[in-house]
Amino acid sequence: MLPRNMRTGGYDLPGVESTDVPLIGYRPLQPDSPGNQSRRGSGVDEWETSQSTVVEEQDDGVIYTVVVKQQHGAPTSPASVSRSQCVKAGTEEKLVLHLLHSFSMGDSSFITIFLSTYRSFTSTGRVLDILTDRLENPPGGNEGSRMRQSFNRAVCTVFSTWLSEYPEDFKSLEEPSRLLRLVPLLPQDSSSAADLSARILRIAEALSEKALLPDARKDHTGPTGPPPDASKFEPTSVLGFPAALIAEQLTRLETELFVRLVPYHCLGSLWSQRDKKGREGVCWSVRATIRQFNKLANAVLASCLWPTGLRSQQRARLLEKWISVAEECRARKNFSSLYAIVSALQSNPIHRLRKTWQDTDREAVRRYEELSEIFSDKDNYSQSRELLKEEGTAKFANLDSRPNNKLLNRTNAQGTVPYLGIFLTDLTMLDTAVKDRLDNGYINFDKRRREFEVLAQIRLLQSSCKNCVFTTDEAFARWYQSVPLLTEAESYRLSNEIEAPGEPSPRGVPPTVIITQCPNLSTSRNSLTGDSDSLFDFPSPVNNLLSKLTKHMKSPSVSCLDVDTSSSTNDSTPAALTPSTPTKSHRRSISCGNNPPNNIQGSGPEMRIIRIRMDLQDGNLYRSILVTSNDKSPTVISSALEKHNQDPKQTSRYELIQLLPEGKELVIPATGNVFYAMSSSSVDFLLRRKGGIAPPGSQPINTETSATFPRIKAKGRRLVRTLF
Repeated sequence: MLPRNMRTGGYDLPGVESTDVPLIGYRPLQPDSPGNQSRRGSGVDEWETSQSTVVEEQDDGVIYTVVVKQQHGAPTSPASVSRSQCVKAGTEEKLVLHLLHSFSMGDSSFITIFLSTYRSFTSTGRVLDILTDRLENPPGGNEGSRMRQSFNRAVCTVFSTWLSEYPEDFKSLEEPSRLLRLVPLLPQDSSSAADLSARILRIAEALSEKALLPDARKDHTGPTGPPPDASKFEPTSVLGFPAALIAEQLTRLETELFVRLVPYHCLGSLWSQRDKKGREGVCWSVRATIRQFNKLANAVLASCLWPTGLRSQQRARLLEKWISVAEECRARKNFSSLYAIVSALQSNPIHRLRKTWQDTDREAVRRYEELSEIFSDKDNYSQSRELLKEEGTAKFANLDSRPNNKLLNRTNAQGTVPYLGIFLTDLTMLDTAVKDRLDNGYINFDKRRREFEVLAQIRLLQSSCKNCVFTTDEAFARWYQSVPLLTEAESYRLSNEIEAPGEPSPRGVPPTVIITQCPNLSTSRNSLTGDSDSLFDFPSPVNNLLSKLTKHMKSPSVSCLDVDTSSSTNDSTPAALTPSTPTKSHRRSISCGNNPPNNIQGSGPEMRIIRIRMDLQDGNLYRSILVTSNDKSPTVISSALEKHNQDPKQTSRYELIQLLPEGKELVIPATGNVFYAMSSSSVDFLLRRKGGIAPPGSQPINTETSATFPRIKAKGRRLVRTLF
């Protein structure tokens, strides 16, 4: 390796005294950047220039990004040098051990980022084992008492933060042996350290008692209570509740769920494993949000469709009621309930009721259209993001500009309950588009920093909801619990009993269309990038990533985030009721890759996200893979094997198969271009060993179930495609 000064143009870098650490990257900042110029003021020359350099250094299993800033004062004054560094990548063990050294090395955010995202690349037990091994060999002897005191403070800081922020990590351990081994090794030189040991010991004792109970580990996602009795459901009773009361009760439910949401459950790498065998209980807090979204959308559908004997004028009053409730949810910054109501009203069974919409108050329809625009997918949900930026931590919604605004008695501050699908989209795209590991096998911690930016936004919104106070209205709660569950087929049947099929849709209400192609990124780069000066600017790491891709790609076709695509004979929509063309369909979908893949509009490569699964012994698991129009079968197979933690060198032993509707399969040629060979009718693929030889211990694949997203009831499949 060349000497350092030869690798940096003949100069020794300021702030880098040691030549033992290999320099693997060097990037000087622009000379005209802010702070790098001299200043003049009050007739007196103020010589103050700075020169910053960004380098990458590798040291004992860790790659650091180092920023060296050299500040020059007066010409006769010596230059001052400041140096800061953060971890870019590293081995599992070194990343864990860096928890104990991050503060002393100036990487103060490392602990928070690591504890928020480590489940993507390791486990709680593994982290505890590595830290415990280090505690068994603490610094001492010649290293001095001062270093030992610093080490003890770091240990207390790490475990105190971990216990305070993520106590469930310790409580979810299979057995208490790891904690019992850890407790005697913790520092005991202060009252706070002793209290930390006592807290961990209590958790260990609770785990011991829990192990004796056969049903100690419960699935958080199971149904609660018996199904509602349809004979007791009175759909028109909703008209007797004030819209403000309904919105308040819905906001209470959503706020309770959002405060309990575990942010790391939204990570793409965890969300994709929720149907993996043995992990049925993961991401339970996100599943709870899905259930509430489905339940509210179902309540809107049932109340509007169940009473088939109503006249169109009477049914129009129900639509107007829900539009008013949606407005009240908007005033309370409850975007989750707002979107559930809007999605239900835009669903095909309600949208097609031409006579009902014609009898609906025109002003109410105008307000409904205005609310629908909030969730327009234009420019990656830019309007929703802008609202979160403006109102996320504000006390009240910004409604003052609206004429005759009488919504919401502003006596109590309101938290913000976001539409969770935006964050899930960002995190899934990040997980798909950014590699988990570098070429040398190091864990890509820069990817975790990007994911943490999204998680930090969620946590900031959660903090705005923690002090909200609500009271329960028992009458509405009873009505809400009495709503029967409608399947998709039942919704269509009731809708056709109200108005026979074949009649045109009303002109006044725009349909909810299927998005068949993502917008051209090159035309919306300005909206995809943002100023990230403040934490709540919501620039979205995915937006920044996509804006960089526009330099090389035009008009991408990205297929992402569909819900359960499994077919069901019981819940399927009758063929006669299924729209014949996409333009006449009224169901929402965030599947952006249904256009023919050979339709290239630009000179750069197109891209799609496909879902590939393998027949593994631990269950069928989909992983998302980014495919461009330049990728051949070996490249895609290698990426899929790596995603499934298999040996990517075994590419030649596998073939890539596209799973088509009606149980059909399309074998992609061994050296073919996957992007052009694939059919646009499906994004689901299968890796199969050539010759039909399955891996040892594998189980047969069920080609009719999707393991990427939860098995939502049929009535929610069309309504929440934009959410998942």
